[in-house]
Amino acid sequence: MIQGIINLIEAACAFLWGDLITLPLPGGGTLGISLLVMLLIPTGIYFTIRTRVLPIRLFRDEVDTVLKQTHHRDGLSSFQSLMISTATRVGMGNLVGVVAAVSAGGAGAVFWMWISALLGSSTAFVEATLAQLHQTKDPLYGGYRGGPAYYIHDYFEKKKGHPIRYSVVAFLFALSGLICWCGISQVISNSVTSSFQNAFGIPPLYTTIVLVLFSAIIVLRKNLTVPVLDIIVPFMATCYFGITVALILINITAIPDVLSRIFSEAFGFQQAAAGGFGAVLMTGVKRGLFSNEAGSGSAPCAAATVRVQHPAQMGLVQSLGVFIDTIVICSCTAFILLLAPRSVTDGKVGMELLQSAVNYHLGEFGTIFIAMILFLFCFSTFIGILFYARSNVAYIFGDSWTWQTVYKIIALAMLFIGGLAAYTFVWDLGDVGVGLMTIFNIFMLYPLAGEALDALKDYEASKVK
Repeated sequence: MIQGIINLIEAACAFLWGDLITLPLPGGGTLGISLLVMLLIPTGIYFTIRTRVLPIRLFRDEVDTVLKQTHHRDGLSSFQSLMISTATRVGMGNLVGVVAAVSAGGAGAVFWMWISALLGSSTAFVEATLAQLHQTKDPLYGGYRGGPAYYIHDYFEKKKGHPIRYSVVAFLFALSGLICWCGISQVISNSVTSSFQNAFGIPPLYTTIVLVLFSAIIVLRKNLTVPVLDIIVPFMATCYFGITVALILINITAIPDVLSRIFSEAFGFQQAAAGGFGAVLMTGVKRGLFSNEAGSGSAPCAAATVRVQHPAQMGLVQSLGVFIDTIVICSCTAFILLLAPRSVTDGKVGMELLQSAVNYHLGEFGTIFIAMILFLFCFSTFIGILFYARSNVAYIFGDSWTWQTVYKIIALAMLFIGGLAAYTFVWDLGDVGVGLMTIFNIFMLYPLAGEALDALKDYEASKVK
């Protein structure tokens, strides 16, 4: 029976993330497109058009909203919401994901990650604005809560014309999120323990115990998550960005060649003969979508906790979050890899590729630096996803401290188990969870999007007055 469940999970993961259709390309290559890509990319294009390229047009407003928005006594500030969503976006995807993209798709995959971020920013705006419009009071933690489960619930309740306890779609979204975040917990701890074993020779058990204890101290306290993330996220992002800028300045003469590689390989000029364009395109797109989370419905759980002057402002903040994740942090990893000579990186994949590149730039300190950064990335991701989980637990089980605590303990147990052994089917379970979240969320964004677009029009009209 257990093996049957594992086979079902693996089949579901392959259906969601594997190549659902395959298109032939000139030169003998093929372009494999997964179900999630088929949903997310057209949605991103649609909302980019409907918002009139909002990520570029209103970029200054996005920054101003974060810098100028004041803290509201009944909710978090825009900056705090950005730190929570950035904590979950800026994680393994920015290291392991980018390395995997470059390993499989070459430098050109980076360009398609940038494109997926540009499109995803508009989707992030819509879902975050909807979270603001449908936020509710949180009697347990104080302030507000919400997210896709709540705006989906409100949509079906309005259609029925009377109050309902559950919406099936909202319930399934909330359940998928809880499954996803438990699966991710295992991936997080396994990545951390592996990097510490490679860097310092520390046995996984010791690293796991420390990671779980630190996490438990924070997540089992009522309102400690946000203050901790307010400190960790800016620190880790600034350190990583600072090191990358320093490496770019040191290797400034090599930058034109790196950019040339990214753009030439993005369109398969070098890979066309081998039919590799499809791999470059889809690798970059998939890794970009997985990293920035736009459309999955995760970040709106943080967006709903904020009180802002106008709902559209929260959409602008989350749109900026996608930019920070992919255009800034993911690009940092890409430049670290591509600034290393090919003789150093050729034939290497995965974390071996990243460690070789960083060791080339920074020597032995590079291995230590990557291990510590990965620890901070993963640690902040874990406590961030448990913040997300609050609203989903409340939607399914009601306002109960017991159920809130039970879920946290389960997630901590998964964190512990994952640090000692890598169970790939649980990783697949996380992928299935985020895939199902995305499906439920994306399909509901279309009928609900009018509310977010009306809010955008009202926001821009209020600026003119």
